[in-house]
Amino acid sequence: MTESGFVEFNHGRIYYEVDGEGPALTLVHAGVANLRQWDEQVPAFAERFRVIRYDCRTFGRTTSENVEISNRGDLAAVLDHVGVQQTAVIGVSRGGSIAVDFTLLWDEYDRRYEAGDWDWIVDTETAFWVDGPRQPPDRVPAAIRDRVHDWIAQGYRDHAQEDPTSQPLEPPAVNRLREIRVPTLVMVGDLDEGGTIEACRKLATDIPGARFELFEGVAHMVNLEQPERFTRLVLDFLTDAGVNAAPATAAARG
Repeated sequence: MTESGFVEFNHGRIYYEVDGEGPALTLVHAGVANLRQWDEQVPAFAERFRVIRYDCRTFGRTTSENVEISNRGDLAAVLDHVGVQQTAVIGVSRGGSIAVDFTLLWDEYDRRYEAGDWDWIVDTETAFWVDGPRQPPDRVPAAIRDRVHDWIAQGYRDHAQEDPTSQPLEPPAVNRLREIRVPTLVMVGDLDEGGTIEACRKLATDIPGARFELFEGVAHMVNLEQPERFTRLVLDFLTDAGVNAAPATAAARG
C-alpha cells in the first residue's frame, strides 16, 4: 500500500511516495522525468525494500517558489519526513548527480563524527537548528546563537561517549494521535527544518482539538527567538485549558 504526501520545505512542496517494507531504498529520477520513471521497478524493489521516491523541484507534482534551493537538501528533507536515517540511493542521469552530492554530504558528517571533529559538527548543527536551513548566520541575535552553540558543544564534550538505547513506544505514537484527549498546543517556526514543520502540522491535524501556532521568521528555537509571544501563548493556553496556578502556600509543602 503506497504512502504518499507532500513535504513542506524551503518554500516548496515536495511530493513523495513510499512502498514496501525493509531496508530503505531511495530513487531519484532523471532531469527529463519524474517519480513515475520508477513505476516498472518499484513492485519488485518493494518486495524486499522500503522504497522512497519523490518529484524533484520543477518536476511532477512538486512545486516551488523562485528561491535558491539545494537538491541534496530536498532529498534529506524527504528522508527525514519519512523517518529514514540510512538508505541506499539510486539515481538516473541528473538523479545520479543528486545522489552523489547527497552521499558526499552525509559521508562528510559521518567522517567528522568518527574523527571527533566536534568544532565542525557543533558549527554545522548550530547553523542548521539556530539559523535555519540555508539561512544567514546573522539572522538571529548573536546572544541567542552563542547560547545554543555552547549547549551543543557542552553536549558533545561531556556526553559524546554515552550511547543509551531509547525504548520506542509500541504501537508508535504517529498512528495513535487521535487517542490523545487532552488540550494540546503545537508551536513551530516557519524557518525550521521541513520534516519538523510537517510533523507539527500532523500533530495539530490528528490530535482532536489541537491548536496550531506558526511563528513567522523563526527557526527551531521558538522560545528563544520570540520569548514574549511564546510565554503569552503558553500561559493563555493553560488558562483556557483550566490549568490554574497553585496557591502560594503549596510551594512550602513537604
